[in-house]
Amino acid sequence: MAREELTRLTGTNTGQCKKNDCPNVYRTKSGSFIVQGNVSRAFAAPEGEGLVEIPEETLKEAVRALGW
Repeated sequence: MAREELTRLTGTNTGQCKKNDCPNVYRTKSGSFIVQGNVSRAFAAPEGEGLVEIPEETLKEAVRALGW
């Protein structure tokens, strides 16, 4: 899936992100979410999965963008 196929919910109004390098939440056409953040090593995720860490404010911004 290409980034262009996703709806970016966060980081669109801040101007602080350069080259798409900030933590972000995206929504897919099917309604699921893709989260971009720093890789976390808190525990070993199952094969085929990964852990990312994003700030609380990023999640709040995503919820606001969805109108929840």
